[in-house]
Amino acid sequence: MYNNEQAIYLQQQTNKLLSDQSIIEINSTQLSLLKEVLQFHEYRYYVLNNPLISDYEYDQLFQLLQRIEAQHPELITKDSPTQRVGNSLNESFETVQHLVPMLSLENSYNAADLIDWDRKARELSGLPILEYCIEPKFDGASISLVYENNMLIRAVTRGDGVQGEDITNNIKQIRSIPLSAPFSEYGINQIEIRGEVLMSKTAFKTYNEWQLKNNAVALANPRNAASGSLRMKDPKDVAKRNLEAFLYHVSYFTKLDETSIKNEALLTTHTGTLEMLWQCGFRSPQKEKKVVAGIDNVIQHVQDFEAVRDELPYEIDGMVIKVNNIALQEKMGMTTHHPRWAIAFKFKARQATSILRSIEFQVGRTGAVTPVAKLDPVAIGGVMVSSISIHNEEYIKEKDLYLNDTVLIERAGDVIPQIVKSLPDLRTGNEIPIQFPTHCPICRSKLFKEEEEAIWRCINIECEAQVVERMIHFVSKDAMDIKSLGEANIRKLYDAGLLKDIPGIYQLNFNTIATMEGFGKKSIDNLKAAIEASKQQPLNRLIYALGIRFVGETTAKTIANSIENIFDLPYQTIETLQQLDDIGIKVATSIYQFFQNQENITMLRQLEGFGLQIINKKKEIIAGNNLQGQSFLFTGTLTKLKRSDAENIVEQQGGTIASSVSSKLSVLVVGEDAGSKLEKAKKINTIKIINEDEFLQLIHT
Repeated sequence: MYNNEQAIYLQQQTNKLLSDQSIIEINSTQLSLLKEVLQFHEYRYYVLNNPLISDYEYDQLFQLLQRIEAQHPELITKDSPTQRVGNSLNESFETVQHLVPMLSLENSYNAADLIDWDRKARELSGLPILEYCIEPKFDGASISLVYENNMLIRAVTRGDGVQGEDITNNIKQIRSIPLSAPFSEYGINQIEIRGEVLMSKTAFKTYNEWQLKNNAVALANPRNAASGSLRMKDPKDVAKRNLEAFLYHVSYFTKLDETSIKNEALLTTHTGTLEMLWQCGFRSPQKEKKVVAGIDNVIQHVQDFEAVRDELPYEIDGMVIKVNNIALQEKMGMTTHHPRWAIAFKFKARQATSILRSIEFQVGRTGAVTPVAKLDPVAIGGVMVSSISIHNEEYIKEKDLYLNDTVLIERAGDVIPQIVKSLPDLRTGNEIPIQFPTHCPICRSKLFKEEEEAIWRCINIECEAQVVERMIHFVSKDAMDIKSLGEANIRKLYDAGLLKDIPGIYQLNFNTIATMEGFGKKSIDNLKAAIEASKQQPLNRLIYALGIRFVGETTAKTIANSIENIFDLPYQTIETLQQLDDIGIKVATSIYQFFQNQENITMLRQLEGFGLQIINKKKEIIAGNNLQGQSFLFTGTLTKLKRSDAENIVEQQGGTIASSVSSKLSVLVVGEDAGSKLEKAKKINTIKIINEDEFLQLIHT
């Protein structure tokens, strides 16, 4: 529909409009351009399923058009996006009409918006205070289901709000949607209910892992995955995506006869309809909803919920606030675009577009060279993002990244930013291919890459970047835990020539350090105490702190428990190391190579001289337990114990901690939102699977 030249022009106009949203006075030509921009982005989002801007940016443009048309109603046309209820239709499926139009919701972004909406709602209702139901705004694909005589007869997409696409066969693949439901027990003959189809975070991750394993394209995000699934031609392909659905609204129903509806009280409130849907076997937001009186309580709840949104097993992008009393809903009515009795509170944007300006190549403690994208700063979820790791050379090729590209950015879990994709439709010809270096950007040594790896490495262990990163890892919390000597101070002391390697940590000249800015007497005393305390860290901590490739905390414990003294390790062969639990050829080879390096042995002798623990002081095993000889692994979120505390209990009672699911694993302890480890364990008959309560009973018997 739009060629490349048109797409570039409309995106340029988009950026101009987003940069100045205070416009009110506008001529008819400018207004037509704004409408065309919105229609273009609707086409990209709903028809191509390939958006160029974030939801938040679209909403800003839509609200700009609303403000202008409110000032100049004579300029409103029938084809204006504000006169549209929903989105464009995909003509691949039969089009059917909704029993009741599916309206959009008015959006709000702050407390002031909610207060203003509450004022209007109270004026319309005639009440001084209203009761509201608050529930998550699920980030998926909207659907409408029709049941007659208790049977599912039709499932329809939102479409344009008046009519949508018949996707009944695809919806039947979603097991959380019952094929029949006992609506007749409530005196209902025909009913239309609304909801959202989702792909959970776990299902999304599992599906993408499968896609990549089979050299297929990974999906961009769970929302697009759900939306695209509804339009798939083969229902069997839909079933593979493990979709689920929340049903949250009764839009229409007819009675079996003229008598009153059974349990009619349920149908007088929105929360009552949710209860009915739950009782009929649907997944309605029963646990997620909250009923409050007054807008102040609404504001408090939505702000609290935003802080914990990532604890949910699925994505949400806001909260929906609804007047709970259905009679009041009918009294308040609706506009052509949205109901007056409901509003969506949108959380801070977590996606945005920016320009990839340059690449910095950083060297880690193992010599891995990681490209870091430098972007035009952009706010995502209240945080300014200007730098993003892009992993390796293959990632750059997979995402088709060029310098000066427009890219879509997302903050995963509101913490880790990532580039979702490039937007090649917006290329102008000024883009430059990214050249991966052939030599280390720090020491200029030639880079190497093993055949089975995607990472290029500098193998010069004297490389300045690696030396610094190894020291940073050595003092980190999970390693030697030397507080007051974090990354910033390591770099400061290295640059000053006061620290050149790991043994140097125990030879610091505190008199000289005391003359440096930022090091007062108290901080010097704290640093001395932290360094001295690190000498008592157990052997497994020291092994982990050495930064041996592929050796994490669990593997470090396995190694420590297999020896009496760290200097036993130079005499271990690759074959003997492989006999340890969960240590394969790759890990064993890495350990062997580390302890065959004479420079590493010299370093360990120095650390021994400084008083560090090189002897394995085995933990006292609590007598009278039944964990002796058993291996444990924890998955999911524990609610009564910290993961580290649970693992310590296992070790104190004679058990061991495994690093992965295998036939050697004895017990898998499953917490909330367990993922792929649980599914893998189910396929191995010898693994006992228990929950947290059963684990607590086990350790106390």
